[in-house]
Amino acid sequence: MSYDLVIIGSGPGGYSAAVRAGQYGLKTAIVEKDPKLGGTCLHVGCIPTKALLHSADVWDYFVHGEDEGVECQNPKLNYPKVVARKGSIVSKHAKGIEFLMKKNKVEVIAGYGKLAGPGKVEVTAADGGKKVLETKKIVIATGSEARMIPGLNADPEFILTNIEILNLQSVPKSLGIIGAGAVGCEFASIFRRFGSEVTILEMLPRLVAVEDEDVSKELERNFKKIGIRVECGAKAENIERTGTGVKLQATLSSGKVETLQFDKLLIAVGRKPNTEKIGAEGTRIELDRGFIKVNQNQETAEPGVYAIGDVVAGTPQLAHVATAEGMVAIAHIAGKPVSPIKRNRIPGATYTAPGIGSVGLTEAQAKAQGFAVKVGKFPFSANSKASIVGHHEGFVKIVSDQKFGEILGVHIIGHHAYELIAEAVAAMEAEATVETMMNTIHAHPTQYEALGEAFNAVHGLAINA
Repeated sequence: MSYDLVIIGSGPGGYSAAVRAGQYGLKTAIVEKDPKLGGTCLHVGCIPTKALLHSADVWDYFVHGEDEGVECQNPKLNYPKVVARKGSIVSKHAKGIEFLMKKNKVEVIAGYGKLAGPGKVEVTAADGGKKVLETKKIVIATGSEARMIPGLNADPEFILTNIEILNLQSVPKSLGIIGAGAVGCEFASIFRRFGSEVTILEMLPRLVAVEDEDVSKELERNFKKIGIRVECGAKAENIERTGTGVKLQATLSSGKVETLQFDKLLIAVGRKPNTEKIGAEGTRIELDRGFIKVNQNQETAEPGVYAIGDVVAGTPQLAHVATAEGMVAIAHIAGKPVSPIKRNRIPGATYTAPGIGSVGLTEAQAKAQGFAVKVGKFPFSANSKASIVGHHEGFVKIVSDQKFGEILGVHIIGHHAYELIAEAVAAMEAEATVETMMNTIHAHPTQYEALGEAFNAVHGLAINA
């Protein structure tokens, strides 16, 4: 059978691209090797982790509710039920994606897809059977998988990745985490609040190193406040299973070597692109350390082949970026107007406690690019709604250009910061200036008032601080 488009992979980028292709009337097929549609994000990434984080938030309220007049004696955590709830949310949305495929007349083909020559995709089914699909265009959306420390293999009991840790049926007494990016820090937030003793080991000098340095410092301060041990500039070696847990040697930033033992160890040292077995060899596709090079239309160097999401070189490994890239690719394929992605306006969101939301340049990046930087900062400790919800931690930080008032970056750490960042993204997309946002009326009492105050703070004009 011949198609206008075949998409390999059904994660957020792949399935969203399929929907848009169907909306444009393209005869489309989507190939998925896993039993259900949705990819890493839905099944072992964004959605299940945020479900656990929400449950951790609820549990935290019950445990510490006395300050708000809610007394709950002997609250009980039913962790298997927490996990079951997470699973039901995932299943619901997987079925939702199936419905979207039917609604938009996208054919779902089960199996492992790979390039098989110009305009051809070979699909290997679970039983080993093969078939070749003929198509005018191809989109590679095969995503990424967790990197593992050389010499180690993940297992369901002791050494975990983002996949295995989601399937635990009990809260570990102690949890070691190697890696302090979004994945490591989010799981630290989850399990510390559920009662685990958590230790983070990070080789880099700070947590969430992609964020503004002030944000990293604030997150570390809050992690330590709730009892998470944070060791940055640390190196973990000689990792071994003990039969009841995991033992390792940690060389700390001070040079001291400690032997540490944990019930469970999470490896969260980044992700690698799934490009090894997609048939790229023999094509013109150019790879950079396994990542696929594309142009602003998401086209690879192989005619008729596009790539989106985590497999793309230079792309932040974020679900919403994969979706946006899918929209670009499909618009180009369908001959519609293309709006290339503005890389400096991609929001980042880390669902820790406190949460992080950011967009644009950090203060250090702006200075390195030669801007005359002017910063405005406003703490949530001076925000009325933060007092009401009992979350004073964190701040809003505006990085701006002193000469023209251009908003170069906005960095938020605090309660629901990943929601609050939306205003900043819209403002930057609309090319609003600091002055525009100073004159934007913010509803009271709200947490997002803190953004208005932070914009005013650029000129030393914040009212409540």
